[in-house]
Amino acid sequence: MTYTSALLRLLDERGYLHQLTDAEGLDALAAKQVVPGYIGFDATAPSLHVGSLVQIMLLRRLQQTGHKPVVVMGGGTTRIGDPTGRDESRKMLSDEAIEANIASIRTIFERFLTFGDGPTDAVMVNNHDWLGKLGYIELLQQVGTHFTINRMLSFDSVKLRLEREQPMTFLEFNYMILQGYDFRHLARAMGVRLQMGGSDQWGNIVNGIELTRRMDGEEVYGVTTPLLTTADGAKMGKTAAGAVWLNDDALPAYDFWQYWRNADDRDVGKFLRLFTDLPLDEIARLESLEGSEINAAKVVLANEVTRLCRGEEAARAAEATAAATFAGGGVGKDLPELDLPAAGIGLIEALVGIGFAASRGEAKRLIAGGGARVDGEGIADEGFHIPGGVEVRISAGKKKHGVLRPIPA
Repeated sequence: MTYTSALLRLLDERGYLHQLTDAEGLDALAAKQVVPGYIGFDATAPSLHVGSLVQIMLLRRLQQTGHKPVVVMGGGTTRIGDPTGRDESRKMLSDEAIEANIASIRTIFERFLTFGDGPTDAVMVNNHDWLGKLGYIELLQQVGTHFTINRMLSFDSVKLRLEREQPMTFLEFNYMILQGYDFRHLARAMGVRLQMGGSDQWGNIVNGIELTRRMDGEEVYGVTTPLLTTADGAKMGKTAAGAVWLNDDALPAYDFWQYWRNADDRDVGKFLRLFTDLPLDEIARLESLEGSEINAAKVVLANEVTRLCRGEEAARAAEATAAATFAGGGVGKDLPELDLPAAGIGLIEALVGIGFAASRGEAKRLIAGGGARVDGEGIADEGFHIPGGVEVRISAGKKKHGVLRPIPA
């Protein structure tokens, strides 16, 4: 389909579109007026990770094409937990922890969006503000009548849990009802006409569209993005050492930069389109590079994404650290660090402590496979002891490097 609105043309050209509930209707609406659109984010941790970056960029694209991004923080739904893609119930958080997480997560969005009171300025709202006031009897009478158990049991988030014989609480079962109610509330209170999300949210988005239509007769729309995995099939945002967090205090800028620098050659073009603002013709040039030249494109990718998420200074420092580490064999100032006790530390403990291995077993496998080095020398002895008193460079494979710094006396 050829789109007339700048919004859908941009989303189509850069690879964001997977499913649309009414492509022609949304295209016509976006071509003639400002469309407020939202994405919901639950506040289960103080930071989002790279797996949420496509959705953050969707809101950025919305604003770039003259529309209004609405960031919905799930202060209410976090208290329940989205069962989508999960085999067990989510751990309950206190009200104080949820509020602290929301405040921390907001700092991420402030890097990607312009907030304010203008017609296309972004706003952040908390669904606890309306869900927390919703009476149970009111919910049953006004909303519950529009949902059938038959339909709810057909959704993958429920069906997969039951097929695996994993318990699903009544609390979680209500998540899809409350998410549908979010869309209806936002449409009435703020004129929101669009909900966006990952492909796993399709059922929840359709629920909200149908509920809004049935209760208010309002036409609203939904868009989902493709399931995003790396070329080797791995889920975005996860590494052996853990999640790739977006917040500065959750993951050092160098580690964040290095995640993108280590992208598979086959992913470079896709990632440049999704996660940077570079022009498409420049992206086409970069992804056409072959052999060792593709590494230059990876550096551009790492710099551009880090600049957006962490700032210009962080991107430059990370690149400089990488150059010093890889080209000169030195120790860049932004490499991950671990305190080195005066009595020294075991190699296994050092690999786990600095985050290069998620467990002692993984560290042992790394050593056995010849991937562990201390000051550039390969170490095959899992009982190797690193002496204290001097600064030591530790490496895992060719791409992970860190520094053990003596603890001051």
